[in-house]
Amino acid sequence: MASSPLATQPVLITGASSGFGAAAARAFARKGAALLLGARRVDRLEAVAREARDAGASYADVHPLDVTDTASVTAFVEWVREHCDRLHVLVNNAGGALGLDPVVEGRDEDWETMLQSNVLGVLRMCRACFPLLQASPGSIVINIGSVAGRGVYEGGAVYCAAKAGELQVTRALRLEWNGTGIRVATIDPGLAETEFSLVRFRGDREKAAQVYAGLEPLRAEDVAEAILWVAGRPPHVCIDEMVIKCTDQADFHKIHRRPVEPEA
Repeated sequence: MASSPLATQPVLITGASSGFGAAAARAFARKGAALLLGARRVDRLEAVAREARDAGASYADVHPLDVTDTASVTAFVEWVREHCDRLHVLVNNAGGALGLDPVVEGRDEDWETMLQSNVLGVLRMCRACFPLLQASPGSIVINIGSVAGRGVYEGGAVYCAAKAGELQVTRALRLEWNGTGIRVATIDPGLAETEFSLVRFRGDREKAAQVYAGLEPLRAEDVAEAILWVAGRPPHVCIDEMVIKCTDQADFHKIHRRPVEPEA
């Protein structure tokens, strides 16, 4: 059997301690990639790296990373340079939402965190990793966006703005890096059951569960499969933008929900 074109290729994933990032790490590991994983929760990150090594990664190591802090990004990329002189795949997955408050009730700290992680974090990582990406023919940046960047809903003003920002950053980089050989893509999921809602609702498990009640949402593995597929296209092929939603979600306000049986 022919080896995967991703085998031994260096793959950097931010926000890799859970959700899409952790699932992507496991997916790339099964193809034999060399993984460089970053996140704030290093204990969970190390567990993901162990799973990746068990799954077949040619290499998997971790380093603390907070994309909202330029110094942290700089230190992380310096660490990456100690392990490799190029990057084939950069997955900008770190991000998330905080709260579902209308604008007049919003909190500055929530707004700033969402804009820092979802927009400025992507910019910082792309700026810092550009020389490493340029050194790997056919390299690709995959930014993890959201359908929230393509529409709006009540209580989502800042998160929607942040993901719209990620989308426009992706589009601008596609123009700026044209001719370098670096591909730039965005994958924008809809409802997906990860820790996203649990974080958004500050650990309120009941409220988080209501988001997915009565429907079959995407799973982290579904999005990871899409990430892997986009990354594995031949160097002359760039999947610019991909929107992926569960069948039960047609749009923000068009969701099919089945009756939920009460617990005994």
